[in-house]
Amino acid sequence: PLDPFGGPGHTVGGLLATAWSGPLRLRYGTARDYLIGLRVALPDGRLARSGGRVVKNVSGYDLNKLHLGACGSLGIIVEASFKLFPKPLAERTVRFDTADPAEAWAKAEAALSLRMPPVALELTHEHGRIALLARIAGSEQGVRRIVAELGWAEDESGFWERHQLLGGERWARISVRRKALRGLIAAALPTPARYVAQPGVGVVHWFDFEAEEFEAARRQAEAAGGSAVLLAAPADLKRAVGAWGAPPATLDLMRKMKATFDPKGTLSPGRYVV
Repeated sequence: PLDPFGGPGHTVGGLLATAWSGPLRLRYGTARDYLIGLRVALPDGRLARSGGRVVKNVSGYDLNKLHLGACGSLGIIVEASFKLFPKPLAERTVRFDTADPAEAWAKAEAALSLRMPPVALELTHEHGRIALLARIAGSEQGVRRIVAELGWAEDESGFWERHQLLGGERWARISVRRKALRGLIAAALPTPARYVAQPGVGVVHWFDFEAEEFEAARRQAEAAGGSAVLLAAPADLKRAVGAWGAPPATLDLMRKMKATFDPKGTLSPGRYVV
């Protein structure tokens, strides 16, 4: 169930190396939740395998997670094995439109509290209008029941396919605890901001901001225990604010891992803050 933003053009190895995910994260989690095995090319040319090819064969140290999100700085992923999921028998998308943020967030919480919550739920904000899009999947009877319970309008615009093409010249990803997301958006993002939020997982993708706005939002996100990362930006903006934000408390450990796996700095030199 990989449905990454910013496609097409992704590779499986790239998705794992960047720990990238999309709206289906709400139901299925990120790739780390169903990755069971990796084969990685190390800087000296050796191939190292971790995990297994089936769930019951997974044993030993969980080195899979070491390479997830490492941006290829510890090894190059050349093979991956996953748990798979059956495709749902039925699927429908419904939407709710409003100009009132309080109403939108209340509807989002109601959808997340359903007996069969959506497999994806996105809150989009543009030009003062808010749209909630819920993707309902499961058995035909179950989907009909949940759609009727929500009472939202059918959406046949191909939202999820278009949604995967998210991006732009200025694009940031802010992540905080799920319960803190609404307050952060209200406090840190300017009123006319264009963004797409994931109320069920605590992530908001923000577009078309200025450097001062982003720096203020990053300070608030980090104060709340979260992060704000630049995904795309002109060179001058990236130099001014930095891509990653405050280094993590584990930075020394990360540098030791880099020195152990790649002592000559062969792989992805200069990547991240290690």
